[in-house]
Amino acid sequence: MQFELAGTLGVADGRYLARQGESRAQSVLVIEALGAPPPPGRRRRRARESEPESAPPSLPLTRATAVRAYEPFESGADAERWLREAVETEGAVDAIVAEGIQLLNRALHAQAAAAADPYAGEISAERAVLVRIGYGSGDEVASGRFAVAREVDVRGGRRRREEELRPQERVAAVLGGRERIDACETLLLRARADLNGDRMREAALQLRVALEALLLELRGALVDPGHDNDMAMLETRKHEAGEAANSALRGDLAPERSRQVGELIELCERVIRRRRILRG
Repeated sequence: MQFELAGTLGVADGRYLARQGESRAQSVLVIEALGAPPPPGRRRRRARESEPESAPPSLPLTRATAVRAYEPFESGADAERWLREAVETEGAVDAIVAEGIQLLNRALHAQAAAAADPYAGEISAERAVLVRIGYGSGDEVASGRFAVAREVDVRGGRRRREEELRPQERVAAVLGGRERIDACETLLLRARADLNGDRMREAALQLRVALEALLLELRGALVDPGHDNDMAMLETRKHEAGEAANSALRGDLAPERSRQVGELIELCERVIRRRRILRG
C-alpha cells in the first residue's frame, strides 16, 4: 500500500521494520520525501519582504509505502490474483488501505512521542493525494516501487460522511460563536484514534472520561426514542468502561475488554452522529 501525501511528515526518510502482535509479524515502512527543501538551520532566518503577487511555493511530496513482509506470494500468479481481489470491491480496498495507514500512523505516533510534539497528528487515508495497492519483488517494494500497481479512490466514504454531517456549516457556527464543541466529542476523537491505532490501553482510558462527559453533556439533547435508548444503554454499560480503564492501568487488555471498548466507542459515536444529523 502506497500513499503520496502533500508536504512532509516529520518522520525521517528511510526503511523501518515493524513488528505487530503476538506473532511478531513483520512489515516494512518506507518513507521518501520528494522535492523536500533542506532542513532548517539551528538559527531562525530573519524576516524578509514578501511580494503580494508572488506565486505560491511548490509543496514537497512524501511517499509512504507499507509492505507486508510477513506474507510473501508463492508465485506471480498468486500476486496477480491477490491484487485483483484487493481492488475488486470498496470493502476490500478499505481493509487493505486501513492496514497500510495504521502502520504509517504507528510511525507518526512514535515520532510525536519521541519528539515530545503534541501537535504532530496522525492522518487518514483521505489526506493522500494518491493511493496505490500493488506488489513487487523484495528489492522493489523496499525502495517504494512496484512491479504492478493499481491506483484506488479512497475519498468516496469521506464525501458521503461530509454530505451527511455537513461539517462546513458547523465550523462556521463554532467560529461564529453560535455553537460549541462538547468535551465528549474531542475525547471520543482521541479514543477513536487510539482504537484505530490498536492502542487499546489508551483507548480504554480515553473512553472512561469521554463516556462520563457524554452522559452529562448530551442528556436530554434530543427528543428522540433512539437517543433515549442509546443513552440508557450507555448508562447501563458505564461500568464496563470503568473496568476496562482500571485494567488498562495494570497492563494490556484482555480480548473481551478490548471488544467492549470498541463497542462502547461505536455506541458513543452513534449518539453524537445522530445529534448532528437531527439538529441539522
